[in-house]
Amino acid sequence: MINLEDWAEIRRLHRAENVPIKAIARQLGIARNTVRAALASDTPPKYQRAGKQSLVDAAEPEVRKLLMIDAKMPATVIAQRIGWQHSLTILKDRIRQIRPEYAGVDPADRLVHEPGQAAQMDLWFPEPRIPVGFGQAAMLPVLVMTLTYSRFLSAVMLPSRQAGDLLAGMWQLIAQVGAVSKTLVWDREAAIGGKGVVTAAAAAFAGTLATRVVLAPPRDPEFKGMTERNNGFLETSFLPGRQFVSPTDFNTQLADWLPVANSRIVRSLSGRPIEVLDRDLAAMTALPPHPPATGLQTRVRLGRDYYVRVDGNDYSVDPRMIGRLVDVTATLTRVIVVCDGTAVADHERCWATGAVVTDPGHVTIAKGLRSQYSAAKRDRERAGRALPAQRVMFRDTSDYDVLFGVDFDPTTGEVF
Repeated sequence: MINLEDWAEIRRLHRAENVPIKAIARQLGIARNTVRAALASDTPPKYQRAGKQSLVDAAEPEVRKLLMIDAKMPATVIAQRIGWQHSLTILKDRIRQIRPEYAGVDPADRLVHEPGQAAQMDLWFPEPRIPVGFGQAAMLPVLVMTLTYSRFLSAVMLPSRQAGDLLAGMWQLIAQVGAVSKTLVWDREAAIGGKGVVTAAAAAFAGTLATRVVLAPPRDPEFKGMTERNNGFLETSFLPGRQFVSPTDFNTQLADWLPVANSRIVRSLSGRPIEVLDRDLAAMTALPPHPPATGLQTRVRLGRDYYVRVDGNDYSVDPRMIGRLVDVTATLTRVIVVCDGTAVADHERCWATGAVVTDPGHVTIAKGLRSQYSAAKRDRERAGRALPAQRVMFRDTSDYDVLFGVDFDPTTGEVF
């Protein structure tokens, strides 16, 4: 086989200097047929080792039979079925080559992201447990939003995965951006669309913002792969080396870091997200004049213990509202109780569970109400003991005869 240097020299001498084949062969000391073969070849010579038999060749027919039955059958199962006793690596390599003949190929097209078209949403669960008070620590969800055109990234830690908290988190991130994308892309999160249909709460939220929620197909992480990759980016670039003393501390550190993340150069953009954001915003929908309904909301009748339960915690309410209906709203940071348009409780929201949050003013009011009730009870008891004994009067039955004009003879029983 001719080497690369001789092949290049033959082609140069013949085509550039018009040296005859016979002279080239004499000058380089090679056969004329070798010169002719070099001139006929348009590609450089390359050594290729002759193929040799593999242990898998004899087993390939049986492998193909199994793949015909189930194209997704794992290589380990195939090895067990055919009684493979040799290296599993060479069997896996052969199966990897021939499996597409039976399973087919599922190509992924490149997506073209238009300005203002979509925002991908996902939940990221950072590993460190965050102290939440009352001696507790919890692994809390972080809502991550990525604008698909500008790659602008925003995120916030939430107290729970309940619908009200997810919607509150979405509204916070969208309001910070200043506009809303045409679509909000979610996977099948239970509170958003766990059964493949957008929940009523999520649909109402989207309707208020004049957008729509799009659910990813089941088991298709590529559908919102951009924000999935950002979850990994947060895991490797934000989290390492940090410590957090509370959810508020986590959100503060995250808010300080996000401008740095949005100022990095993104290869697919050939620029920075913060520099492309204006084009994204120009194509988005303006925010509504009134915010959508978010947070955890409920209406209960206040019991004698004057506490309401929200997300596993008890919060005190003005005890003067006992027996009346009150409206309870829990935002990401506050728990507010309203009765007939008047706020009767306002607490900082607790992210622990099983906690009791008490306003000292409510305890003072309850103490005064109990004193009033006890005094009134004592007064009633005293008034009851002071009343004189009532005398029961009896009337003669003959008075009724006179009243109704009846004359009665007691000896004969005759009535006149």
